[in-house]
Amino acid sequence: MLDRIDRKILESLQEDATIPIVDLSEAVGLSQTPCWRRVKKLEESGVIAKRVALLDRKLINVPTTVFLAIKVPRHEKAWLDTFRTIIGQIPEIMEAYRLTGDIDYLIRLVLPSVEAYDDIYRQLISRLDFAGLSASISMEVIKYTTAVPLRYAGSQ
Repeated sequence: MLDRIDRKILESLQEDATIPIVDLSEAVGLSQTPCWRRVKKLEESGVIAKRVALLDRKLINVPTTVFLAIKVPRHEKAWLDTFRTIIGQIPEIMEAYRLTGDIDYLIRLVLPSVEAYDDIYRQLISRLDFAGLSASISMEVIKYTTAVPLRYAGSQ
């Protein structure tokens, strides 16, 4: 169960995971040792899954975002297993979701260009059967965050 201080710690770490423990403890109103213990407990329990660096995609030449909506020809475990393996081998695929509704899967790719997307598209269709693929290219990022809302944490 997460309390108010745990949520404050998580809010701070989601904003900047490199915050020194002295600054974090001050921000949440604890001394350093109890704050450090809470962070360790959050890590050990899996609430903090990992700490990562978020990169500027334009500066590393992958500014293009493509969303790929997929319809499958049949709903079979073998197809899904192959699909999971294939998308796991393509680093440009950042996220993949299995959905309810008209679309079976939604993939988010980041690439240097539309031409690079075409290369990925060709890889996919050469390795797996699809009932339909529909790509949408992002024109503008309206909102992007990696911070998870914490108002629900601990209220189970």
